[in-house]
Amino acid sequence: MSEETNTSATTPEKKNVGGIAMIAMAIMIMTSIISLRGLASQAEFGLTSIFYYLFAAVMFLIPFSLVCAELASTYTKSGGLFRWVSEAFGPRWGWAAMFLEWQTVVIWFPSVLMLSSVALAFVFPDTVSAGLASNKIYTVIVLLAAYWFCTFNTFRGMKSAHLLSTLGGLFGTIIPAAILILLGAIYFASGKPIALPLNQPFFPDLTNFSTLVLAAGIFLFYGGMEMQAVHIQSMKNPARDFPRAIALSATVIVVIFILATLAIGLVIPEKNINLLQSLLVAYNDLWASLGVPWLGHVMALLIAFGAIGQVSVIIAGPSTGVLAVGKAGYLPRALQKTNDKGIQVPILLIQAGIITVLTFLLVLLPSVQSAYEIMNQMATITYLIMVLLIYAACFQLRRTQPNKKRGFRIPGGNFGIWLVTVVGIVGALLALFLSFIPPNQISTGSPATYVGILFLGVAIFCAIPFFIFAKRKPTWRDPSANFEPFDWEVEGRKPGEISKLPAE
Repeated sequence: MSEETNTSATTPEKKNVGGIAMIAMAIMIMTSIISLRGLASQAEFGLTSIFYYLFAAVMFLIPFSLVCAELASTYTKSGGLFRWVSEAFGPRWGWAAMFLEWQTVVIWFPSVLMLSSVALAFVFPDTVSAGLASNKIYTVIVLLAAYWFCTFNTFRGMKSAHLLSTLGGLFGTIIPAAILILLGAIYFASGKPIALPLNQPFFPDLTNFSTLVLAAGIFLFYGGMEMQAVHIQSMKNPARDFPRAIALSATVIVVIFILATLAIGLVIPEKNINLLQSLLVAYNDLWASLGVPWLGHVMALLIAFGAIGQVSVIIAGPSTGVLAVGKAGYLPRALQKTNDKGIQVPILLIQAGIITVLTFLLVLLPSVQSAYEIMNQMATITYLIMVLLIYAACFQLRRTQPNKKRGFRIPGGNFGIWLVTVVGIVGALLALFLSFIPPNQISTGSPATYVGILFLGVAIFCAIPFFIFAKRKPTWRDPSANFEPFDWEVEGRKPGEISKLPAE
């Protein structure tokens, strides 16, 4: 999941003659997607994880990047993905898509902060860390303390939140990722015992669905492209350079994920992989192999700080988009209030309340690891539903507005749009299906309870935006809101009807 703030819903991107260079865009994509949080879940698969990373890149990262690029460069007025989907299917579905993006982040918060709590436990001696890391009460306390700290810090303004995020991204993600890969290379080259079975096949056993569930989570690893695509209008030559930026960034992202995952697998046997603890254990073992085990505790502190940094900037991100669209008449006026720093305090308090309730689910589940898995899968499902809406919107808008000028157009004409959207939709549907299957790698309690929690949680989150939309009132619109009309409103047609306008 991206660590970038999503301000796409509020800020129309301005064209810039100087523009963002291809390399700069590639770096923006890489820094917003790369995260260490889920590496341990893929280390479970050893060499087969290479297939999963490549498969998810081909079936999700690349097609979704192309679709978001076309939509962002075509519909440049404020609204972001809300405008994209609303232009295709009307504001009810646009509001649902934006709300689901926000809810994805809300559900994602507890899982990333679980890593922070586990990392903080590993700062202590080994005799203490394992017990704390698996203790649900400790995890709940640290998780809520970290989240509410980040929330109150955000109330002070985005400058404060960005500072914490920037420092956390550098010292808690980028540097630790480089160190992990370097340590893995040194360990492998030194000829020490390797826990990674080298005889594992590249292709997985596709008949065993329960072993594929954790792999479906890779789609969320690559999530967040809809946030970066809004900057395509600032590129010097988007039609040429954005596909190149995607190719470069996707290659680097996949290589980093693969190498970092294999570094964990080098020192931790497959049967001992733990979704939350294995990343920290790998650091401990790799540093110990060099005779400096105490550096493992330093890495744990950095990773805990990095997780808090991720949360800090994203706390205000998607909710800022919800506020902007809400002012156009989709949220009660009481939820549109901001403090003197321009921060949407009521929305953030509701967000914090939802996260507090989700966090207390920990005490109802068999283990911290099972809670982490359920939160992660629920976020993946919610995000994929939003992704499907965006794919459908792109295809629909090619049909209803064939003559509209597009700053970037998916290459290949009609065949290209068919290929990209069909591949993307098939990949998303496959990951969606797998996400509901209980994994056999970890104990999640009763399979019926696991699936029931996922169905109930996703159903509630999907129903909320439609309920709010049905109850909206004219008085909800902020008179100062300046949300530009949709193309179908300007042309006097309904969403889904084919535009009669000539080519621009």
